[in-house]
Amino acid sequence: MQEKKWSLQIGGRELTIETGLLAQQASGAVTVRYGDTVVLATAVMSKGASHITGYFPLMVDYEERYYAAGKIKGSRFIKREGRPSDEAILTGRVVDRTIRPLFNHRMRNEVQVIVTVLSIDGENDPDTVSMIAASAALALSNIPWNGPIGAVKVGRVNGELILNPVNGELSDGDLDLVISGTKDKINMIEAGTKEISEEEIIKAFEFGQEAVNKIVAFIEDIRKEAGKEKSEPVLLVGPEGFEEKLREMLVMEGIEEALYGGTDKKIKEAKTKEIKEKVVAFIAQNYPEDAAKLKDVSEIVFDELSDEIVHKNILEKENRPDGRKLEEVRKITCKVGILPRTHGTGLFTRGETQALTVTTLGSPGDEQIIDTMEVDMKKRYIHHYNFPPFSVGEVRPMRGPGRREVGHGALAEKALIPVLPSKEEFPYTTLLVSEVLSSNGSSSMASTCGSTLSLMDAGVPIKRPVSGIAMGIIIDSKNDKNFKVLSDIQGLEDHYGDMDFKAAGTEKGITALQMDVKVDGVTMEILRAVLLQSKINRAEILKIMLSTISEPRTEMSQYAPRIIIMKINPEKIRNVIGTGGKIINEIIDETGVEIDIEDDGSIFITSPDQESSKKAQEWIKNLTHEVKSGEIFQGRITRIMNFGAFAEILPGQEGLIHISQLSEKRVEKVEDVVKVGDIIPVKVKEIDDKGRINLSHKDALQIEERK
Repeated sequence: MQEKKWSLQIGGRELTIETGLLAQQASGAVTVRYGDTVVLATAVMSKGASHITGYFPLMVDYEERYYAAGKIKGSRFIKREGRPSDEAILTGRVVDRTIRPLFNHRMRNEVQVIVTVLSIDGENDPDTVSMIAASAALALSNIPWNGPIGAVKVGRVNGELILNPVNGELSDGDLDLVISGTKDKINMIEAGTKEISEEEIIKAFEFGQEAVNKIVAFIEDIRKEAGKEKSEPVLLVGPEGFEEKLREMLVMEGIEEALYGGTDKKIKEAKTKEIKEKVVAFIAQNYPEDAAKLKDVSEIVFDELSDEIVHKNILEKENRPDGRKLEEVRKITCKVGILPRTHGTGLFTRGETQALTVTTLGSPGDEQIIDTMEVDMKKRYIHHYNFPPFSVGEVRPMRGPGRREVGHGALAEKALIPVLPSKEEFPYTTLLVSEVLSSNGSSSMASTCGSTLSLMDAGVPIKRPVSGIAMGIIIDSKNDKNFKVLSDIQGLEDHYGDMDFKAAGTEKGITALQMDVKVDGVTMEILRAVLLQSKINRAEILKIMLSTISEPRTEMSQYAPRIIIMKINPEKIRNVIGTGGKIINEIIDETGVEIDIEDDGSIFITSPDQESSKKAQEWIKNLTHEVKSGEIFQGRITRIMNFGAFAEILPGQEGLIHISQLSEKRVEKVEDVVKVGDIIPVKVKEIDDKGRINLSHKDALQIEERK
């Protein structure tokens, strides 16, 4: 293929797309450069149908390469990249969520998109570059796809919106937003904000949409010039007349009654299972030779018909499957402090979704070290999310956290970060773990609400409580101005609806957003309606939460560690550590505390009990005390010379008592007054310009006599 290159100015920098140079055997391959960040995206489609059944087999892989940042990482024995970092998993999810809705869901060719980071400049994040690269690779390939899409990052500093801010530019900002979409529509949102309003978020969406449209038009022009002819996909369809017969059968068997049969998820699942078993029997009897394939077709027909029923009922009658009003939230109950030995717990139950979040407080030394291709940093607030199979009544192996678990944990973490106290206010490392015990829609927002309850129960002085909700949308496929907003969507509405929009925030404003769609995108009109309704619902949920616990507890759990903060002269740090760590290890061994020292002289002493912390604190004070003239000490004689005696007044600090300062009387020999090991009162007479301490025993005695 001939090498070609195209460029577009976006956000004050040049975005370059190149093809024909790398990975020429892929169905589509491009390198995209923004600044000095370069990614390679490839897209490949299998010729035949996949052996995978039940869903469109799309694989999206995001590959970090440490050479991109000029780093060599890993253990001393293994230097190859291992398991993807959480950042890599989250970027892969973002790419997947952006491109997946634009494929035909009946397609059964395997499609794999691989994005590999080749160079990273430390200023331009590879996430949006990767999304654009995946879009361009698919657009130029022979793979049937309803793109292209564009993607940008939007920041805000001092009220001014910034397109594709460079790393570090948002340190003082209040918005970090990634959006992607097709022309005039948005199909993916990921945002963290510092409590900004819904109207301000909309302005950011509109600002980003303009740039998205430019990128979409740019890729579309490239496709017209260099794109391959699209192949015919393998679509999962039944023989002539089969699907019509199946639809009639499903209606006769009561598919609508199964979808709308009350609020109990298990009853609905039982009715649905019964209908599907009858379908399998029908296929086995009438189409025995194609039974395996037609079973998969029947699943698609079932989903499509269910989708139509849900859309029609909601659009025409505002009739939701569980009978709620469109804006109605399911019943909520909250509890705190339910586990006896943990530092804080919050149990949040909404309908059939239940999340238990547990807070654990640790020392500053428990911070998580993040060492990735992009950043080296520490995290003092960490949120983990677990989704065991029993939460949805299933049996499956318990593996490590998957993409979904990592993504939901990151969303809940992002939602609480803006309200956390500073390290100076609350120096603890805080780990939250959300256990989803039951799920029927929006467990990530349940874990967000549970996190607020748990933090307040643990006595963490958060600025304001955070609540969250998942919103849905039902759109008329023939007229996107005809839509209905759904509050607090359950699993069935998530599956058959057109959008999953998660919004978290305080009474002051939004802290986190995440949106996925199953259509080609949503308009600004839809987003505005969803945001305004979510604000009302978040306030309702927050009111219920605050009726359980209205503010952070003033006292932490008796089982939580206690931290004493002290500040010393940074030049005195070596006095605390000692040669080879001898002194600090002695303090730790003697008192049983943990000690963390920072370069600015901040010292954090962590202990299960206050007494041990205070003992270590006094020890460090003595080690780092800056002696001043006039102070009185009990000095221990360490050395005797013919001109005087040296006395240790603080650990590691000693001064000279000149023979003339031992007594008011004349002293012939130092040994006549003191010997090594004696402890005597001394006064600091002066500290000379070389830092040497001169002491007086006779002045100290005079002061004692006067007292």
